[in-house]
Amino acid sequence: MRDDDDCSDDHELTLEELDRDGALLEGIAGVYGNSRADLLRGAAVGGAALLVGLADPPLARAAAKTDVNILNFDLVFEYLQSSFYVGAVRDGTVAQMGPEKQRWARVLGRHELAHVAILKQVLGKGAVGKPFFNFRGVTENEAAFTRTAVAMEDLTVALLAGQAGRFKDRNLTAAVFSLLTTEARHAAWARRLAGFQPVARAVDEPKTLNEVGRVVQSTRFIAARRPRTGRRGKPRYTG
Repeated sequence: MRDDDDCSDDHELTLEELDRDGALLEGIAGVYGNSRADLLRGAAVGGAALLVGLADPPLARAAAKTDVNILNFDLVFEYLQSSFYVGAVRDGTVAQMGPEKQRWARVLGRHELAHVAILKQVLGKGAVGKPFFNFRGVTENEAAFTRTAVAMEDLTVALLAGQAGRFKDRNLTAAVFSLLTTEARHAAWARRLAGFQPVARAVDEPKTLNEVGRVVQSTRFIAARRPRTGRRGKPRYTG
């Protein structure tokens, strides 16, 4: 039985009562929007409704989604590159090259496979699956393979340069910059072996995801289904 003069208080303090000057609710409105802030005014401090209401803010979700989208785009491009080099080895094209060029193709292929593994590890269950590729005879011809490899490495540098600064997670920015420097060396190596100037210009021009996507789409290398046979043809983007 409870006495009338019992000083205990069963009243749960709400967010609005705690936030006398409105600073907390103003901050919540800035992150979650006014409708979420209004909804939480009467929520008990420490209560389940408040905790659920503050979980997973929209800006955090958007930031995470942006990072995942960029990484998955990069992953598809790394799938493309690694499959390109593996395809040239499988088709016997690399075996017909000189020793230095063989080493170049095999080293770059291993690096691209490592990049795939790294991105898949970072993305975890969020990683997209590997699409089918049809290189349309390009990996079967040394000259076409080499020219396309130069263009592909140059495009990778432009892709990473354009995306590195867009990550919300600064750790990802640092990681992508480490990929960028490696890919830049790939591009210089490929250019030298193909007879192009190793450094084409004083400043590399970054490209957006849409720009890179349009270039990749123009190659028609990404297939809707597993190709039965390769088809010979000129590469649709070259150095």
